Amino acid sequence: MSTSFTQFCKADEIPPGSKKAAKINDTWVLVCQTKDKKLLAVSNWCSHQKKPLSGGRMRGCAITCPVHGAKFDLESGEALNLPATQPIPTYEVRIVDDWIEVAV
Repeated sequence: MSTSFTQFCKADEIPPGSKKAAKINDTWVLVCQTKDKKLLAVSNWCSHQKKPLSGGRMRGCAITCPVHGAKFDLESGEALNLPATQPIPTYEVRIVDDWIEVAV
């Protein structure tokens, strides 16, 4: 089965060190670009209490939930500390013709 990508936003809308959340079909996705220009896509929902991660602090390849401080690895989705114990979904991301595309 081939992977289906959906346009998310123009590539210049997410400069290094920033992030943007948007809904693709029925899934809230958070696309992050690390300061070293690595593009990553994860669920925008914290696995602890389903709070949005878009307002959280991003450091390196991790994001911290702004509500209870759970931290997640942006590459693997792994929960890095309590109160979260479950990972968050990750998604394939690419740039095509200056558009960021995500496979959900």
